[in-house]
Amino acid sequence: MRAPIGDFDTATPAPDCLDELTAPVADAVRHWQGGGVPADRILYVDTDPRWADTAVFVEHYGRDLLERSANCVVVAGKRGGETTLAACVVLSTTRVDVNGVVRRQLGARKASFAAMDTATGETGMEFGGITPVGLPADWPVLVDAAVVDLPYVLVGSGRRRGKLLVPGKAFAELPGAVVLEGLGAA
Repeated sequence: MRAPIGDFDTATPAPDCLDELTAPVADAVRHWQGGGVPADRILYVDTDPRWADTAVFVEHYGRDLLERSANCVVVAGKRGGETTLAACVVLSTTRVDVNGVVRRQLGARKASFAAMDTATGETGMEFGGITPVGLPADWPVLVDAAVVDLPYVLVGSGRRRGKLLVPGKAFAELPGAVVLEGLGAA
């Protein structure tokens, strides 16, 4: 199947290649409950981990991907000795507004990016490949409205090798999803 964005050799419906995904991502695809987006519209594309960094990636797989890629980062909000982990999904051309939008949304006194070992340990995913598909069900998944507005978005697959192409509106259907204006700042 031809990928709807980017210059990839093939795009495979994620339910047909569960072995290429980490366990939590494969499980989320297997049990997908997206109301308006069927699981087979989520596509997997094989990519070389040597080209995982955004600038090199778009040079190799298509310049159109720069405006159609999203990053998923894990943040930790702290208040009164309690820590809340959450994921933030923003376009790769923006940065997560951790000290403003995220801190307020989580009701935290302080918010910061989670440590790498916390992010990978809690998600079961590889650093540099964390995706909002398959995160712990009790986590808030904060999604910038600009991500939801795109027909397809390139995001991690849970591993550094491979990416998911996900219809933008599917991000709003993820467990714990909250769509926010201004989550991604220029």
